[in-house]
Amino acid sequence: MSTEFLGIFILILFSITLSTIISGASYIVGVKHPDSEKVSVYECGFDPFGSSRVPFSVKFFLVGILFLIFDLEISFLFPWCVVYNQIGLLGFWTMYIFLVILTVGLIYEWAKGGLEWE
Repeated sequence: MSTEFLGIFILILFSITLSTIISGASYIVGVKHPDSEKVSVYECGFDPFGSSRVPFSVKFFLVGILFLIFDLEISFLFPWCVVYNQIGLLGFWTMYIFLVILTVGLIYEWAKGGLEWE
């Protein structure tokens, strides 16, 4: 049993060692003279103005949530594609219904203007 995991252990050990070496070399060799532009505060590519306590549009959250929802839902397609030949008609139609529901949700958000940026 332990010989089965030896390859995985060696891979994890190699990954940790390599990432430590690369991070250490980057820290040692990297330039540490930031200019005023690099350390300035920015948000969305422009200089901030006014108070940071002013509420902003919920559109930022809506776009972020929509991205997460549709991005994560699409990730369900990868396992389905891998076992496509083995799942039969039930698996096919289940994923088909899932994709129809996802498409209806996307059309609903589009119709409600959730994808418009003002």
